[in-house]
Amino acid sequence: MKHFLVATNKDKDIDLRITHEIQKYLEKRGADIFVVPDVYQSGINKDTLPDNIECAIALGGDGTILQMSRCLRESDIPVLGVNLGNLGFLAEIEVNEIERMLECLLADDYRIENRMMLQGQVLRGEQILGEEFALNDIVIGRSGFSRIISLNVYVNGHLLDNYHADGIILATPTGSTGYNLSAGGPIINPVSKMIVVTPICAHAIQSKSIILDKDDKISIKVQKVRKTQLEEAFATFDGQKGIQLSSHDIVNIETAQQVTKLIKITDHSFYDILKRKIGKMR
Repeated sequence: MKHFLVATNKDKDIDLRITHEIQKYLEKRGADIFVVPDVYQSGINKDTLPDNIECAIALGGDGTILQMSRCLRESDIPVLGVNLGNLGFLAEIEVNEIERMLECLLADDYRIENRMMLQGQVLRGEQILGEEFALNDIVIGRSGFSRIISLNVYVNGHLLDNYHADGIILATPTGSTGYNLSAGGPIINPVSKMIVVTPICAHAIQSKSIILDKDDKISIKVQKVRKTQLEEAFATFDGQKGIQLSSHDIVNIETAQQVTKLIKITDHSFYDILKRKIGKMR
């Protein structure tokens, strides 16, 4: 590799010290660098992005990778995450491993994992309110001080269940270690192909996660949302994009055609990483 995009979460690299160190290191090795110094502020403008980018280096944490996965979903550019935060399952490279990481990239010594994404479309009657993509999860949930919401969940046109809950999580295997895990959902190997449905604080004695096939089509109908400012429901995508919902809105969710390509350099298996990360959470 000789052509790189470096995108930084400036809150994690305030003075851009690490960003500039990577830029200088790669330029000394004859590589071309395109830097986005504050990816949350500016995003990634695909019209100004050089056509020859071979790799996107995300400096920040899992949230930065999620941001870039959506920005780059229509490209074929793989992403490598450097963890500048506390706990990351997607950003596998730590700061002290950066030089080795760069040498591996320059020598084409890496592998690529394809991670499935979800595509969600929000409908109000026949009007499309919005369409977004997610690498981790799509969450239909309440906001602020709102009460529990009622959601009818259909799979391939068949009613799966009616949930009275704080919300419901539709997670990819990659997202199974995120909000899904916090809500009591299962941990799944991230290269698997399936969708996890996990209710959030359901008002039921028995309400467990359900694992669906990657080809299943899911429709979630909002049964009732009170129309006050403090009682709102939202569809959120990777916790970064949101669409406000009203009663009778429908959220259609399916596996996206696009995938996120993540670059892997270390020899650590998912289970090694899981053991280390879960240990930090105890």
